[in-house]
Amino acid sequence: MFLAYPGQVEPTNNGSERLLRPAVVQRKVTNGNRAMWAAEGEAAIRTVVDTARLTGSRPFGAILKTIGP
Repeated sequence: MFLAYPGQVEPTNNGSERLLRPAVVQRKVTNGNRAMWAAEGEAAIRTVVDTARLTGSRPFGAILKTIGP
């Protein structure tokens, strides 16, 4: 894709790797999750928070909007 769209698409996946790093560090520090429901819950919250940050929204507000009525 980076050849088809020069300057618009990075030739590496460094951006994705940088976004995953906090989750990897958290998993290493806490020795991971003991239950699957905890891992799925953490992944869901992290997805909402990271998406909010990328779009310039407030993470807490995005969580409330996601779980609210």
